[in-house]
Amino acid sequence: MKTQTQRVITVRKSSIPFLFLLFASLTGAALAQTPDPAIKATQVFGKVTEINASAGQLTIKTAAGSVVVASLNEKTTYQRMPPGETDRSKAEQTSLTEITVGDGVVARGFVAADRKSVPAQQVIVVSQSEIAKKNAAERMAWARGAKGIVSSINPSTKEITVTSRSLAGTSQAITVAMSDKTKVKRFPPDSIPKYENAKPGKFEEIKVNDQFNAKGEKSADGAHLTAEEILFGTFKIAGGTVTAIDAANGQLKINDLQTKKPLTIIIKPDSIIRRLSEGAVMMFGGMRGPGGPGGPGGPNGAQGQARPPGQAGPVGPQGQRPQGAGPSGPQGGGQGPGGNMADMLERLPVITINELKVGDTILMSSLPGADPTQLTAISLVSGVEPLLTMMAARQQQGGQGRPQAVDLNGSFGGMFGGVGVP
Repeated sequence: MKTQTQRVITVRKSSIPFLFLLFASLTGAALAQTPDPAIKATQVFGKVTEINASAGQLTIKTAAGSVVVASLNEKTTYQRMPPGETDRSKAEQTSLTEITVGDGVVARGFVAADRKSVPAQQVIVVSQSEIAKKNAAERMAWARGAKGIVSSINPSTKEITVTSRSLAGTSQAITVAMSDKTKVKRFPPDSIPKYENAKPGKFEEIKVNDQFNAKGEKSADGAHLTAEEILFGTFKIAGGTVTAIDAANGQLKINDLQTKKPLTIIIKPDSIIRRLSEGAVMMFGGMRGPGGPGGPGGPNGAQGQARPPGQAGPVGPQGQRPQGAGPSGPQGGGQGPGGNMADMLERLPVITINELKVGDTILMSSLPGADPTQLTAISLVSGVEPLLTMMAARQQQGGQGRPQAVDLNGSFGGMFGGVGVP
């Protein structure tokens, strides 16, 4: 016969599985009900994925993936806001017929308890086409600015000299002046630089050899720029011969050109991989000076060529292409003898990690993190032997070192679209 104590212990032991299941159930329910920040008690924000005018419904998908159906009626009002505007006085009256799939909307009303529907009293819309126009204008503004490597800093005047390399091998410099109104942002280590991920920065954090991008008004001679906004980061250019490829996990292994040690390269969905095309090799091969064969100003010069076929292909494990640096360097456009090397590299065909091969020689840009044995690729170019040979020859001519001692940051910094703009 069991004692009272034994019976209590038996009951408690038998309760353990039930209590565990109850706790797991409650925890799962709590996790399942984690609120979507785009869905509030009286409004939903997201993009229009479907319009059913006859049924009076808009289907809205939030950034977190929640789907909410907005019910419309004859009392629902519609307003259109310019992209980026928060002042409601700037809104204009619109109608359901002017809303299109892809537009950003805020549907106002009392959201249902299950957070799946809302009877919309008001719909505020931002046109997708207007967003695209604004983004294009922003990219153009950055493209007309200054892009390159910080070569000097004047703390007393808050001026920064930014240098980029032309297709002819010459340096182009522009002086960027900052004021108290200049917005300063920097990119964190071990990341893919995206404009929306940039953190607030300070003038004092900018260092020589940082990659730098500035937007603002240029002087008439193009040598000075008054910055409205700047982006910068401490980037690293690395290169080497591919020794192993793990496409499933998005990783390469190389023998580092400078340290001669193994280095792991992480390929993320937003990493860009390009291959140096035959036409680009011919162009680089003639770049011994402004009048070299096939170089700028020569009979076979190729500045301003159209983007080669295949550029728009997927690159990372998920086939996404990130927001990258603008299409033009400090002098704008990349045309003529002063064309920017970064601009030409951005016109190279985009490939996937599956198209890389063991034995390929690559160059890449990254934002180094805490682990020196691995780097996350921002922009990677394969088949770069002609570039290395060219830079090594230039260093020899300038008495700067032997061919195998190419200064990667000095020679290629700023060429790989490191600083992402809107």
